[in-house]
Amino acid sequence: MTQPLSPDQAIVLRTIFLPALERETATTRKVIEAIPLDKGDYRPEPVAKTALELAWHIAASEKRFLNGIADGEFDFTPISRTDAERTSADIARWYGEMIASVMPRLRQMTPEQLTKVLDFRGMFQMPAVIFLQTTLMHSTHHRGQLTVYLRPMGGKVPAIYGESYDSAEARKAMQSKSA
Repeated sequence: MTQPLSPDQAIVLRTIFLPALERETATTRKVIEAIPLDKGDYRPEPVAKTALELAWHIAASEKRFLNGIADGEFDFTPISRTDAERTSADIARWYGEMIASVMPRLRQMTPEQLTKVLDFRGMFQMPAVIFLQTTLMHSTHHRGQLTVYLRPMGGKVPAIYGESYDSAEARKAMQSKSA
């Protein structure tokens, strides 16, 4: 049996995970924005989610995880897209607004809130702060799936961890125009 997480350990983990989460959410938003506006229904095979379904899954899952962490319990009520979230630009905007609203709540959590053990669908029981890492891993996984969709649907892969082929080509084109 492992030792419970101490309040000091929880603060250290939040100090590590929140900046990482902020960096990753900015990258996730860029990837969602890279879905061509007229290609949101693209799917690589019949059983796969469409690009917009996958983008919404990422955004809605982060809302569920991050609000659950801040609230001290997870709400599994479905988070459905409305008419206001029909394109990749709409989903990216919604996602950015959601992240902006929840981040201050996560920064203000007390050590007691961070160490509270939360239950996720009976599958995982962990201190709230550990679910920040779970959120990062879940979103990074699905964001990777979404980047694989981009080129076949006619989109460009943005820089993620350094330049992508597409961002390097865009940089070279800008340099040749200014030369």
